[in-house]
Amino acid sequence: MDEHKENIHGKDVNVETTTTKDDEQMKPCSRIMTAGEPASEVSPSQSNSDFSDPVYKEIALANGHINRMTKDELRTKLAELKLDTRGVKDVMKKRLKSHYKKQKLMQSAAAGGATDTYYDYICVVDFEATCEEDNPSDFLHEIIEFPMVLINTHTLEIVNTFQEYVKPELNPQLSDFCVKLTGITQKMVDEADTFPVVLRRVVAWLQEQELGTKYKYAMLTDGSWDMSKFLNIQCRMSRIRYPQFAKKWINIRKSYGNFYKVPRTQTKLSTMLDKLGLKYEGRPHSGLDDSRNIARIALRMLQDGCQLRVNERMHGGQLLSVPSSAPLEGAPPPHSPRSRD
Repeated sequence: MDEHKENIHGKDVNVETTTTKDDEQMKPCSRIMTAGEPASEVSPSQSNSDFSDPVYKEIALANGHINRMTKDELRTKLAELKLDTRGVKDVMKKRLKSHYKKQKLMQSAAAGGATDTYYDYICVVDFEATCEEDNPSDFLHEIIEFPMVLINTHTLEIVNTFQEYVKPELNPQLSDFCVKLTGITQKMVDEADTFPVVLRRVVAWLQEQELGTKYKYAMLTDGSWDMSKFLNIQCRMSRIRYPQFAKKWINIRKSYGNFYKVPRTQTKLSTMLDKLGLKYEGRPHSGLDDSRNIARIALRMLQDGCQLRVNERMHGGQLLSVPSSAPLEGAPPPHSPRSRD
């Protein structure tokens, strides 16, 4: 529902979006600062003394050499190192720099493994919701597909998935536009359970994975809309409280833009895949297929050295940014939310 989410962004009055100073300075994808990179890469919680070790001079020299390489030279070097050779030039440069940085830091015992080591799992969510071709400003989107894709950050694999359709109650009849866009038929939603019932099964599935108890995890979305609009509005319509486990999440668009140094205009799902040398797999606007492809982007970012971190949250019905200086924490153990009544 990538482009359609863009069309509705800002129309709903149910949620206020707050932009803070933290939003302008936040670094959604934390990574180790290397010498030779701009000072703006340093987290506010870091000091210059953190980078006095001679290893950073070696990294800076390697970065300078990589910056002067042509696209063909980058691809040849990546192939020699048995690394992925797909993607645009800037992506390949980032991949090669990350490889040398991790190699040097591991040699100097200044850092550990090659993948994200804080969250054990990342859970990707991409809702599909009721929609019209030209949504009126007061249109209330109801969730009609609840998919989840679970990533193991240590093995860098998709390890499990969840998908259920949801019966809309406010506007039970899907528009022709919605059916064509999502591939979800009237029969599918008519035979589905209502949102509160499906949410209870979502919670049970998360609990089966031992998330928040045995394993640290975080939610991840493609943009802010899934949590701040679709889930928030749906919970209000269903008269249930917003689930605690979904109050903070990783907005992969922010993480991608920060890590690969590209503007927000280049962080749509199709563009991110293209820039990474990947092709969309499945049916566009299928919630589960969209979630799988978002997961593929997250996996590639982890492989390229990005440490994905929570960067957005809901508080008092408002969308807020989570600054990089905030303490790291996983999502809480999932529990079914209580009724608002």
